[in-house]
Amino acid sequence: MTKAATSYFRHVGALMAAIEATDAGRVAMPLDEAADTVVRRLLETGKAARKVVLIGNGGSASIAGHMEMDLCNRARIRASVFNDPPVLTALANDLGYDRAFERMVELWMESGDCLIAISSSGSSQNILNGVDAARRNKCHVVTFSGFKPDNPLRSLGDVNFYVASNEYGEVEVSHHALGHFLTDQAAEIAAATR
Repeated sequence: MTKAATSYFRHVGALMAAIEATDAGRVAMPLDEAADTVVRRLLETGKAARKVVLIGNGGSASIAGHMEMDLCNRARIRASVFNDPPVLTALANDLGYDRAFERMVELWMESGDCLIAISSSGSSQNILNGVDAARRNKCHVVTFSGFKPDNPLRSLGDVNFYVASNEYGEVEVSHHALGHFLTDQAAEIAAATR
């Protein structure tokens, strides 16, 4: 049985409004406070001439790429994704796919940079390894995840956003909307202070 578009949009809208956020100590944060914290972090990263790096697989990689574009183009914050096919496939071939993002984070990220790690399941090993490398490099970390409420990614960021759904489409559209909100806010504030 198919769903009506209006009921789907109502359902996904409710998921978006109910995105859960936690801090590094796994303490719940109000969504607005968590979003404001991340927007400030993005702006501080840009102001300090540091960079934002975004990682994800599949649909999450698309969300990461869209956020990269908006951060660079609209907010004028240096941002990058690690999805260049030759590099990604070479590292996956040489080290294993689970270590590809880890190696790129080790090479490109420095103290004060910010990693945004996006994974619908929150359990993709290559994403988790990338976060571990960012922590070793003393970077700030923001996570987007879904599926199981105790997924490993959900506890690894300074700020963690979680969508309570087991459906890829619902999690991804919620992550995409969240990414747009964060980058739109950063762009508006950056434009007002130029």
